[in-house]
Amino acid sequence: MTPTPDDPHPAVPYGTPDAPRIAVRGEAHLEIDPEIARIGITVSARGTDRRDALADLTRRNTTALDLIKTYADTVERLETGALSISPELTKHGRGERIHAYHGRVHITAELTDFTALGELTTRLADLDLTRVDGPYWALRPTSPAHRQARQQAVREAVQRAREYAEALGTTLTALVELADIGAENTQPYPTATGRGMRSMAYGAAADEETAPLDLEPQRQTVYAQVNARFTMAPPTL
Repeated sequence: MTPTPDDPHPAVPYGTPDAPRIAVRGEAHLEIDPEIARIGITVSARGTDRRDALADLTRRNTTALDLIKTYADTVERLETGALSISPELTKHGRGERIHAYHGRVHITAELTDFTALGELTTRLADLDLTRVDGPYWALRPTSPAHRQARQQAVREAVQRAREYAEALGTTLTALVELADIGAENTQPYPTATGRGMRSMAYGAAADEETAPLDLEPQRQTVYAQVNARFTMAPPTL
């Protein structure tokens, strides 16, 4: 609002001698154990006939899904992504002809039990023509860690402002503004492209059961930052 000459308390962005302002920044960095882990599964199939390739892909996809569903208590989310059937062309005389068909389907699984994660990842990687990517460690968007970091950042801003005021021999009187940095340009919650990516290439089914992978969860960094402005009692300089 634009102040008018008759306004007894016009807005002054940088404070006045009677009400000096202090502008500070508060930050918080927390190291938190992950709450969930995602793995990406790519199931492939190949055949000289389109229908045969699709039927084989369907069978392999069902096998992978059935295996994942046996861990129902620990699988929080299971989603099927892109499905593709594409021809492989080869030179034939002056033209081209279809040599084979390649099928591929992508699956994403989200788990909360990291012990079961190692076992499931190993068993999936043991399936024929199956690729596993991950794990991608993460926190839930609703994790209490985010709130804890925000509150810690605010407390740091207040403490920093008090220290500046004390250095001047005065005290804070009021909070003028508190701004969450980046509030107008928030980033979406990351999906399967989180931290801690590993990849296991296609594997053939083994005659003997493979020992489960020992996966160490990667701690997550939670960061919060705020800008704050306060007024203080006029110091004696």
